[in-house]
Amino acid sequence: MSEENPTADRVPEGDAGLFDAVVNLAKRRGFIFPSAEIYGGIRSTYDYGPLGALMLRNVRDAWWRTMVRHRDDVVPIEAAIITNPKVWEASGHLETFVDPLVDCRSCHERWRADQIEGTCPNCGSADLTEARPFNLMFKTFVGPLDDESAVAYLRPETAQGMFVNFLNVMTTMRRKPPFGIAQLGKGFRNEITPGNFVFRTREFEMMELEFFVPPADADRWFAYWCEERLAWFVGLGIPEHRLRFRQHAQEDLSHYSKATTDIEYLFPWGWGELEGIANRTDFDLKAHSALSGVRLEYFDQVTGERYTPHVIEPSAGATRAMMAFLLAAYDEDEIGGERRTVLRLHPRLAPFQAAVLPLSRKEPLAALAHQVLHRCQDALMCDYDDTQSIGRRYRRQDEIGTPFCVTIDFDSLTDEAVTIRERDSTGQTRVPIAHVVTELQDRIGS
Repeated sequence: MSEENPTADRVPEGDAGLFDAVVNLAKRRGFIFPSAEIYGGIRSTYDYGPLGALMLRNVRDAWWRTMVRHRDDVVPIEAAIITNPKVWEASGHLETFVDPLVDCRSCHERWRADQIEGTCPNCGSADLTEARPFNLMFKTFVGPLDDESAVAYLRPETAQGMFVNFLNVMTTMRRKPPFGIAQLGKGFRNEITPGNFVFRTREFEMMELEFFVPPADADRWFAYWCEERLAWFVGLGIPEHRLRFRQHAQEDLSHYSKATTDIEYLFPWGWGELEGIANRTDFDLKAHSALSGVRLEYFDQVTGERYTPHVIEPSAGATRAMMAFLLAAYDEDEIGGERRTVLRLHPRLAPFQAAVLPLSRKEPLAALAHQVLHRCQDALMCDYDDTQSIGRRYRRQDEIGTPFCVTIDFDSLTDEAVTIRERDSTGQTRVPIAHVVTELQDRIGS
């Protein structure tokens, strides 16, 4: 099946109604719930329901497939969420990971000073406090004492775990630059003004690669990773005209960066970052070397050359990417005179790749349907639905993005075949039960 998504832009991306429609669908169909909703929730914190958990896993797997599984120059790690506080001292997070915070004296809301124009977005008052620095890291304590000797932090990024393990990975895996270390994992930032659903939250999941290269090759690899990462989003169904590169101005660069380019998506509220690609130079390895006293360098035993590699970092948010994929996939059309809502998700991202739908709940059709289900489950994530009319079941599967429905009818008992119905075109094909799994896999491209 083609990885293009030609119909996904039927609903204008700038339409504010699109955002509300996707948020409502996410709650109604079990993608995303407000966290602890029975207690009134907690601001900007969400739980991923059954379909959301499946889709989020598929986003991770798609990234893993491209960045680790299909490459011979990248290896994975999983580093600790809580680590030695000296890591954050060396990285500069204790000193520079701050936002300017202001309070509104009228309504007592708090805002980032650099994101408002002198008035409170909540009440319109211009009576604001002076801006003061606010460190975004969550502070905690390790052990039984709540004093400064026990202070630690929840990681605000996964990158530092890869830098401090640079020598361990390079030595044990017998690697030399260029090579990468990849990691998927949770990060935590005490954002002053989280919002826009799951776009900006205090707890989030990152998909990061630290790619270590000879210093002279850094610019070439930076350009390479910018193009590679854009192609990943396009290949999974986001129309290219809704994506753009935004290069950071020199005065806006992070303290560790020589150059940073964001891949931005046109969200309903405007352009927003999906992924940042940064040339971190040798800042991190040298900073950790200086504070730890351990030389984080590469030594070529053949040439006698010793150097500190430069690092190119593509860093994406899994939850933010999932939101963009949902927005890009949402569509409304008309089938047989009836309006339908459809998520035109790439098959690799859809919560279910197939749904098995028997025309009757009674035996012997039910038994045959379960045989088909079990056959498909060995290779694919599948749903099973035997309630209401087949038309209603098709609409439910369309709305949650299931690319293929496998219908078992009464002829299946004699011809040992099923009907595969395709989500986007609604076209139907009769396929022998013995071939149904390979047929679905061929269409999905797995």
